[in-house]
Amino acid sequence: MEGLTSLGKFLLVLGLFLAGVGLLLLALGHVPGLGRLPGDIYVKKGNFVFYFPLATGLVLSLLLTLLLNLFARR
Repeated sequence: MEGLTSLGKFLLVLGLFLAGVGLLLLALGHVPGLGRLPGDIYVKKGNFVFYFPLATGLVLSLLLTLLLNLFARR
């Protein structure tokens, strides 16, 4: 029974984490300029559209790395 309790706690924490990430993504969708940085690749030819947010991904990765390192040091 103890194994099920720890599994339940893990799933609850995982669910809360995923909900938090979802809320963060919704909030980031309303930040002006995010997703349209100069290094993002956007190609449109006829009916074909290709978008690869390279610079946006790098900026978000850098910010998340800094935040996680800040909180992990405590």
